[in-house]
Parts: sequence; C-alpha cells; structure tokens
Amino acid sequence: MQALSRQQLVLLVLLTLVWGINWPIMKFGVTGFPALTFRAISMWIGLPVLGMVLVWRRVPFRIGREHWRELFVLTVFNMLVWHTLAVLAIQTLSSGRAAILGYTMPVFSAIVGAWWFGQRLGVRAWGGVGAAALGVTLLLWHEVTQLTGKPLGVTMMLIAAAAWALGTQMLRRTTMPQPTLAISFWMTFFTTLWMTVAAVLFERSAWVAPTPAIWGAIIYNALGVFAFAQVAWLMMARDLPPVASTLSVMFIPVLGVFSGAWWLGEVLHWQDWAAVALIMVAIASVLLPPRAAAARVAAPRGG
Repeated sequence: MQALSRQQLVLLVLLTLVWGINWPIMKFGVTGFPALTFRAISMWIGLPVLGMVLVWRRVPFRIGREHWRELFVLTVFNMLVWHTLAVLAIQTLSSGRAAILGYTMPVFSAIVGAWWFGQRLGVRAWGGVGAAALGVTLLLWHEVTQLTGKPLGVTMMLIAAAAWALGTQMLRRTTMPQPTLAISFWMTFFTTLWMTVAAVLFERSAWVAPTPAIWGAIIYNALGVFAFAQVAWLMMARDLPPVASTLSVMFIPVLGVFSGAWWLGEVLHWQDWAAVALIMVAIASVLLPPRAAAARVAAPRGG
C-alpha cells in the first residue's frame, strides 16, 4: 500500500467535499428536470474551463492516432457508463443511497484487480475492502424493501460502479504517454458529445428552461465535478494503486448520506452511523503507511 503525498492528500480532501456534497445537489437538479440534459449542460460548461486549465498549464492537447482506440476504451469505462447510468438512477433513489451503491466500486475494483489483472492484495487491503463492503451493507439495510421495488435504478448504479472499477484498473495500466489532464479533457469531450446526443434523442420533448436553482446545481456540477473532481480523481487513479485510490475516497458516500439528510430530509438510521466507523476504518487502511515503512521512518539514522 502506498502512502499519500501531501498534494495527493489535499486533492483527496477537496475531492471528497466536492463529490460528496454533489449527490444531494445532483438529486435536486434532476428532480423535475431532464437528467441527461442536466448532465449535458453541465459538461458543456465544464469542458471549456478544463480546456483553459490545459492552456494555462501548457499541457498539449494532442493524442497520437495510435492511442485513439485505448482512449475510447478508457472513456467508455471511466466516464461514459458511469455518468450516464448514475444520473438516470438517482432519479429513483435517494441521493445518499445512490452514492452508497455507486461507491461499491472499491469492492468491484479489488475483485477485478485480483481476478483479471493478477493484482496481489495484502491482508490490510482486503480488510479495508471488507470494512467498506460491510459499511455499504449497513447503509442499505433499511432500503431493502424500496430497492426491490426499484430494481432498474439499483441495477444501473451497480453496473456503473463495476464499469468505473474496471476503468480505474485500466487507467492505472495505460500505456498512453500523454499527461492525465489531456486524457481527461478528451474523455470529457467524447462523453459530452454522447450525453448531448442521448439528451436530444430521449429528452427533447421534456426540455424546459432551468430555474435559477437548477442553474445553480448545473454550475456546481460543471465547475466542481467536471472541471475539478473528475480530473483530480483520474490523476489519483493513475498515480496510486487502484485499491488505494478507490478506498481513499470512501468518505464521499458518507458525506453524501448526511448532506442529503440535512438538505433533502432523507431519514438516517443507526446503520448509517455504524457505517461511518467502518468506512473510516477503510480510509485508515489506505492513508496510514505500512508498518514496515513507518518503522523505517521512526528508526534513528546512523552516521
């Protein structure tokens, strides 16, 4: 397990806040407003902002033709499936429970890494996955009856989580030499085109003018999610081992659950509180350095 640097830790904290609070904001944004259209507008606003970041940091946009196929595959599994299914599923689920279902991703990631890519996981890594999985189970405890009546929303979120997990493993192993910012820009661009086409095909008859409150949710998603959080996540996913990068953001659904309860009045149960402790254990399994590494740091230096 790899310890996080100070910069990665700062990105993690900001990512957790932005993405965690976004779940109730997104739920509010798609209530009474077409979901795919909401996502498409957000991405069209966030995309040029992301492009300006590349210009500011002098990151080249060019992706060699030999890498187009790999870029397309990464786009499908890291962004296209996730953003499409998540925004549709949250229409029928509470924001907190949608977040929890989405963040079953670390469990899928560990399984995919071990079975498909032959990744060897230590006992502590599996313990973190187990704690996160138990936390997810507890958070869904009181949703069983509702979930059985909403199989489509649940299925979409789980498929989205599994696709995201596979995409994270692929991104970690990509052979593309381009900077993560450039890869993020083009993945966002192609996903934006997809969302736009889907919105025109399936939601055109339901189009209405966004209210000021809906515009606020759109702008938050555009700047917070697509211009920052998505890129920060891809950078961490590419730089860190998959289990570290996925488990380290497990506090996001906890924040989603409690911010949804505060803002949208979603009811909390004792299972929610117990899950917080379990997910904090999962975070600690990633953020704390291995015992051997800690011993080396603590050992006095000779000479």
